[in-house]
Amino acid sequence: MVAADFKGNQYSHIATARQTEDLASSATVQAVPPAIGSILISLIFLLSGFSKFPAPAMTIGYIESVGLPFPTLAYGAALAVELIGGVALVLGYQTRLVSAGLAVFSVATAVSFHNVIAFGGAPASEAALLCQVPLQA
Repeated sequence: MVAADFKGNQYSHIATARQTEDLASSATVQAVPPAIGSILISLIFLLSGFSKFPAPAMTIGYIESVGLPFPTLAYGAALAVELIGGVALVLGYQTRLVSAGLAVFSVATAVSFHNVIAFGGAPASEAALLCQVPLQA
């Protein structure tokens, strides 16, 4: 009787280990981290897009101060890219294509608005640039 209990416990341990292995390799568990990452990255763009709504004149003025042409059009394009791209990432729609577009957008804004060399190494520009660099990785 004692030997049977020992043997039964041993097999139940193996079965539990196999169940844990199966759970860890399941597609659902493997899909969770990328989904969380997409949501967190999209929050950056969604918050930036929604922050442009209350004061469009300020944002357009900032675009003008950098010297970009058609500041109102640039404002609308930035708003569309940030909001549509952020929502598309959350929904998982064309994730690679949307991510590539947002990466190009991030590089363009980093060069245009957070250029440390153009702004003489201003600490605010340098900090903003360092915040955007990890997005391209």
